[in-house]
Amino acid sequence: MGAPTRSRLLDFAEPDPPGTSLPQQTPQPPRSALRDFAEAAPPRADTDGRPAPKPGIPAYHTPVCVPAHPRSVAGTGSHGRPARVPFIVLELFRHPAHGTVAFAFTSPARLAAALGEAQPWVAASLGALAEGVRDQGVTVLLDPQVAPGEPNWRPEDLAAYAREVRR
Repeated sequence: MGAPTRSRLLDFAEPDPPGTSLPQQTPQPPRSALRDFAEAAPPRADTDGRPAPKPGIPAYHTPVCVPAHPRSVAGTGSHGRPARVPFIVLELFRHPAHGTVAFAFTSPARLAAALGEAQPWVAASLGALAEGVRDQGVTVLLDPQVAPGEPNWRPEDLAAYAREVRR
């Protein structure tokens, strides 16, 4: 038998028993499948040595517009005073073939055409977005076709939300 299996948290509370050593492992960061497509592509024609994405696959660092909106929770600020803690919530959608999806659009005009002029959004990097939602089982759809209908956000929804946030 080898050394006993131990939690790495114990390394901070007590030294390893004499005569045992735990192997040092460097965790590998998670990779996006989009990056795999880009790395498998042939080199760029401009010969800078970086792989180019395959046709139809945007570059990993492509800026995109993602449906999202601000939120906040009650918290405690400095000196123990009540405070609001702001954060951004990505809006997720249900897709018949892909389950839960995040939409990403290559321009604000495409986002507005699909989801309406009042849709709030944030700018993000396509690669970071894909990696950030992958572990939750969410797929990113780029410039999806959205069935016409009632938009998620209307101008009066934004006005009501702004009034609520200012309280």
